[in-house]
Amino acid sequence: MGAFEGKKVIVGITGSIAAYKTCFLIRELVKAGATVKVVATSSALDFVGGITLSTLSKNEIITDLNMNHSWQNHVELGIWADLFVIAPASANTLAKAANGICDSALLAVYLSSKCPVFWAPSMDLDMWAHPATKSNIQKIISYGNHIIPVGDGELASGLHGKGRMAEVEDILQFLSQFLSK
Repeated sequence: MGAFEGKKVIVGITGSIAAYKTCFLIRELVKAGATVKVVATSSALDFVGGITLSTLSKNEIITDLNMNHSWQNHVELGIWADLFVIAPASANTLAKAANGICDSALLAVYLSSKCPVFWAPSMDLDMWAHPATKSNIQKIISYGNHIIPVGDGELASGLHGKGRMAEVEDILQFLSQFLSK
């Protein structure tokens, strides 16, 4: 994946069982030559540990706006990046982003970002199909963001249908195609 060589990528992680897949995404981006910085919501850390994320990314993870006593770290990070990918993107975080709510470091970085932003949603099929989610997805797209298509298959609930976060290979392919344009 030569498309990532020298790229600066923010990986945002929200609270979803699919967060374990993001560890593989981070690893593959780093192996492909990207510099990766991770911003995680507090809910994300219920699913994946901060030590794992910082080890894989080779950088300290950002979990709140007051880290390192630097209130402007979200602005600096938003300017620094070439790409911002939120994977998994929960229905909650999508809704907040669509409506400009800024109650986490991840959302502050999102609202400060100057680079292309990619969302890899992850939620149960009824949440994915809900009109509010569909409306929020359309808002996100209208802001110039990109939605990585969800998968169809077995979900954490045991149900089958749309809502699975895209597989790591599919996310990398989506990002690579964007970069090659």
